[in-house]
Amino acid sequence: MKGLETAKQYYEIYGRQMIRGQFPERADQTAAGLVGYGSECLGFDDEISTDHDYGPSFCIWLPRELYQQCGKEMQAAYDALPKEFMGCSARVEEEQGKGRVGVLCLEDFYLEILGTDRVPETEAEWFSLSEASLSTATNGAVFEDPCGKFTRIREGLLSYYPQEVWRKKLAESLARAAQAGQYNYARAMKRGERIAAEIALTEFVKETMQIVYLLNKKYAPFYKWMHKGMKKLMVLPEIGDILNALVDFPNGDERIPQTIEMIVALIIAEMKKQGLTSGEDNYLDHHTDKILKSIPEKEKKDDSFKTALVNELVSLEWEAFDKVHNEGGRADC
Repeated sequence: MKGLETAKQYYEIYGRQMIRGQFPERADQTAAGLVGYGSECLGFDDEISTDHDYGPSFCIWLPRELYQQCGKEMQAAYDALPKEFMGCSARVEEEQGKGRVGVLCLEDFYLEILGTDRVPETEAEWFSLSEASLSTATNGAVFEDPCGKFTRIREGLLSYYPQEVWRKKLAESLARAAQAGQYNYARAMKRGERIAAEIALTEFVKETMQIVYLLNKKYAPFYKWMHKGMKKLMVLPEIGDILNALVDFPNGDERIPQTIEMIVALIIAEMKKQGLTSGEDNYLDHHTDKILKSIPEKEKKDDSFKTALVNELVSLEWEAFDKVHNEGGRADC
């Protein structure tokens, strides 16, 4: 049984009874579930996961005022629950894993993961949050939340990025993927810079996964789970299998550029399907302008985002590269 299902049953058999029996006057203000750090919160736990910070457990989230009033008392009741459950060994926590389960201050839970205890209200606030943190704050499951406060924040985050933020993040990843995979990989190989080529390929793989999550409008998890998580996506999950083949090729294999272009073609086709771009250009960065131009005028701010993106990703090399027009492909420059 997966850890998330174990947590739910553990709560239903012991946790609910503990809250309602020992803290009946607090029950209607108490949320419970399993959300946050840990492979079990993503549904990715396996035998390897059981060696640390794993075992029967769940979270109880209390609003700050209530947490200050009875948090310690409720934690003591939680600690008194059976340690082993349905064949699962007791949870053994490492130092850095402490405070992930048990009785938690609701506001501090979000503050510690995101740096804020509310849904972002401005574009700048959204950009200040890492996508892995957003994934961590919204994974897992809420078992009960009678007052709804925890769930309101959760659902606000799960409603995903505002349209203009989503498009800008997509444009950024497209530009990075183009530079790393379609441009710098082949140039590094021509120069005999195999380590640089390997770095470029790794960057392309990372940004490709990021693009796929963005096209699914799902927050990408911490990097070690990004590829595994692609199997659950509705849009372009097949790119995960193609990436497996890509990283199996020896460095310098002629199939690498061909596979990169195969992936690019799938991404562009999906973006066309979603009405994000058009045309037959096979260079990912050339689609960023169309994506950004669809942002309402009041959000564009004189194309400052595109300017900043180009300046950040590349300086003279990008500009010189963009002036080259050859039918053999961008990486032939």
